[in-house]
Amino acid sequence: MSQILKNDGVISVPTDTVFGICARMNSKIAYHKLIEVKKRPANKSFPVMCANEEQIKSIAIVNETAEKIIKAFMPGPITLVLNKNNTLPEYVTNGKDTIAVRMATSDSIKKLINKTESPIFMTSANQSGSPECTNLDEIEKACPLIDGIMEGQVSFSKASTIVDCTFDEVKILREGPISLEQIKKVIDKK
Repeated sequence: MSQILKNDGVISVPTDTVFGICARMNSKIAYHKLIEVKKRPANKSFPVMCANEEQIKSIAIVNETAEKIIKAFMPGPITLVLNKNNTLPEYVTNGKDTIAVRMATSDSIKKLINKTESPIFMTSANQSGSPECTNLDEIEKACPLIDGIMEGQVSFSKASTIVDCTFDEVKILREGPISLEQIKKVIDKK
């Protein structure tokens, strides 16, 4: 599967939350192919999945609040919106100053990212605006242009909690398995 990604392909993978489709982040060709597979508006940026905290810090600015959330909940069903690292190519964030990041939640995805030698764009397996696919047959129907499918199980069947860490006070942009109360407890710890 990593070879498909290295060759600018798009694959489906099971994540801890829902089935995802991904492409390597360090390829503009792979990025455009992912837009085509997903039929996603080009002005909407993709979340990025990293193998570990060091990789997150290589693409985003991790402040003290984000650091606490990473230590408490990652890897896990949480996505952080952070200010991007200025060295990132513009296409990665569609010119935005922020980037949404997750940490690989399974050994198979962590290995895939490490073998690909790049963080990966990770988005839910579906056509933009449609419900998430819940099995491999649905993925094949919804994303016929996909280059490969990694088999496996998803556990939460609920999209990740999205937390915006770019302001003084964190904001929940999407409710998920981790609640605002759980996050506030961690942030407020001295």
